Amino acid sequence: MTERRLARRYDLSLPVNIRMPINREPRSHSGQTRDISTRGVYFMMQDDLPPGSEVDFTLTLPAEITRGSEVFVRAHGRVIRVDKRSDDNHETIGVAAVIERYDIVRGEGSRV
Repeated sequence: MTERRLARRYDLSLPVNIRMPINREPRSHSGQTRDISTRGVYFMMQDDLPPGSEVDFTLTLPAEITRGSEVFVRAHGRVIRVDKRSDDNHETIGVAAVIERYDIVRGEGSRV
């Protein structure tokens, strides 16, 4: 199979907060990234998101990864694939999303 990705993918397991801007709901959903690139992200969560949904998400790259201070990433994207997995009567949703835009904020005082 030929690799079709245009951006390098990094295997990173980081906490991520996800919001669906179209619903304007104040509640965010939590998840865990599996991998991320400048063009996309794959994360695991408990809630189901339909393909095509717009998502806003935030995550923090720790200083150990950035070799400096923490970096906060705020991004907007669109769900392109949803994988439902079940193990031990526990369902987990894997979500692949393309990143349409993102902001990177460096430093201590910029927590989201």
